Amino acid sequence: MGTAESGLQEKLRGLPPVERLLHRPEARAMLLAASREAVRDALRAALDAARTAIRGGAPVPAEAALLADAAGRLAASRQPALRRAINATGIMLHTNLGRAPLAEEALAAIAEASLGASNLELDIETGRRGGRGGAVAELLRVLTGAEAALAVNNNAGAVLLALSALAAGGEVIVSRGELVEIGGGFRIPEVISQGGARLVEVGTTNRTRLADYRAAIGPATRALLRVHPSNFRVTGFTEGPDLAGLGALAREAGLPLVDDLGSGALIDLRRLGRPPEPMPAASIAAGAALVAFSGDKLLGGPQAGLLVGSAAAIAAAGRHPLARALRIDKLSLAALEATLRLYRDPERAIASIPVLRMLAQDEAALLARAEGLRAMLGEGAVILPSTAHAGGGALPGGGMASFAVAVAAAEGAELLARRLRAHRPAVVGRIAEGRVLLDVFAVADAEVAEIAAAVAAG
Repeated sequence: MGTAESGLQEKLRGLPPVERLLHRPEARAMLLAASREAVRDALRAALDAARTAIRGGAPVPAEAALLADAAGRLAASRQPALRRAINATGIMLHTNLGRAPLAEEALAAIAEASLGASNLELDIETGRRGGRGGAVAELLRVLTGAEAALAVNNNAGAVLLALSALAAGGEVIVSRGELVEIGGGFRIPEVISQGGARLVEVGTTNRTRLADYRAAIGPATRALLRVHPSNFRVTGFTEGPDLAGLGALAREAGLPLVDDLGSGALIDLRRLGRPPEPMPAASIAAGAALVAFSGDKLLGGPQAGLLVGSAAAIAAAGRHPLARALRIDKLSLAALEATLRLYRDPERAIASIPVLRMLAQDEAALLARAEGLRAMLGEGAVILPSTAHAGGGALPGGGMASFAVAVAAAEGAELLARRLRAHRPAVVGRIAEGRVLLDVFAVADAEVAEIAAAVAAG
């Protein structure tokens, strides 16, 4: 054994055994709050980390340092993994950060539904079993003009259920330019296959005509599928059939048209100064049998997949075995109902639903928020123009003007960003040119002071 290896082994032998550490006063204090096995595991983890550091050239830590490390690990292990975060990334519907924040009315509805038993599937009037989500279905029917509606746990599930119920065993016709992949590996061809149908591609990547659909219809055709390319744009020499024409062709052929809107929107976003997104009501008016869209994106509610359409198509979807596997839980259902109720008054919805409120904010409000944060952070923080994005596959290709507060730190941007993420609540920004940028687009006014406290925590 060489001298260096011999010295390393000597250092490693200098680490105390777990049993000795367990008899220290610091360990006895930990034992008052946790089991002996949990404390032992934390000490072992601290010793393992010390061994790794020693092999990298670090000195042997003092026993007090090992015990402090173990106490930190023990405290961290008792904290919930899912916790609150402040979204300072500039991506409004950040999938990794839970997408849409909920309105206060939705949060109150969750609290009410979670207190104990609820009438989830009980008809209050008769005292007998009732249907799940009847109020949500009625609200969706009123808001979209559909004959019926059904809520499931996400939009991928809604599309899968629609195709399984209407097209299993046959062919589904879709434009080649709409064979999209959404985040997380949600690919339209694979969803069609999983739904028990066969894909028939028509047209080209950039140009598909109504005649292409008409020529592809045959005895095995079960449905026409339109997919909104919600996370990208094809520009230039493009062409596609309008929704009304596709709906007319479906009626002429006696086939259901399934329209996957992706994000979906229940108000015209142009009234908020943003580009328009397709609305379910337009699809229903054009004759779509089933329209699928998300609850947790531009709608601003909880994770949900929403199906609206004809009574016959919704009934077929509701009878399918997948409907039970994909059904929405009571807390999401409560939040969804509360969110949809806000849409009965569009002005109230814009004022109350955080996503709509963010989309409606102007540059003056954003600059004022950024200036407030910069003032709290003090010298060294600067305001920079920024470009925010809707995220979640919504409003692709169109950035939104915003502002970010840039913070530099002697420790470096990576370490500062990591420290901010470790804070409670976690603060998540982005790094550019050696600084942490804290974009204020998706930051609530009440969160500004919390961000400043996280930066100052050191």
